[in-house]
Amino acid sequence: MHGERAGHPPVGLPVAQVPGAHEGQTRAAVVQLLLEEGPITATEIGARLGLSAAGVRRHLDALIDTGEAQAAPAPRREGRGRGRPARRFQLTAVGRARLGHSYDDLASAAMRHLREVGGEAAVEDFARRRVQSLLGGVAPVESGSGAEIEDTAEDIAAAFTDAGFAASTRRVGTGVQICQHHCPVSHVAEQFPELCEAELEAFTRILGTHVQRLATIANGDSFCTTHVPVPPSDTRKT
Repeated sequence: MHGERAGHPPVGLPVAQVPGAHEGQTRAAVVQLLLEEGPITATEIGARLGLSAAGVRRHLDALIDTGEAQAAPAPRREGRGRGRPARRFQLTAVGRARLGHSYDDLASAAMRHLREVGGEAAVEDFARRRVQSLLGGVAPVESGSGAEIEDTAEDIAAAFTDAGFAASTRRVGTGVQICQHHCPVSHVAEQFPELCEAELEAFTRILGTHVQRLATIANGDSFCTTHVPVPPSDTRKT
């Protein structure tokens, strides 16, 4: 992932060294890594948490058995290399749902009432105001340079992370993608897509370029992904 500040800080003390650590705490740490870093390999999980290969496998198997985690589709291989790429794992919709979605029923009822009283325009206005409250501190791109677009994309991800979306950025080809690994309002957004549409409008306005939403948790995808093009002539070296 590009930009440490766009996501949660790395896990510090290995779980195996935490006094009083037990299976529940370790399982929660594995889930947190799957949420924030997924797709991630078992080896990477072990290195981050100080777990043995057998320990990682035990937790992954348990999460897969309960439907909370799954092996991610293998990436397309570029060129020819030796050996099979390591399997990567990620949370499923079931796994994210078990993290909790506060006040979903109340929020959905309030949104339905708002629609009944004020119509579609009221819902759209609320959605815009909501995303503005999340991104109000992010300055819009001024120069249009690739470097500024990337920095602003990181600022957007950081703002969403602060709001509970576990967001980050990553370089893909000639662009950058904003990835939201969790959505605390996904169940409400399933009923009210205006929430997702307002986010996309805000991204376009702040970044000063046409962005494309590739996937959303509300539609059943593993995470929300928004592609942001970066001018080829100003693409950073990574």
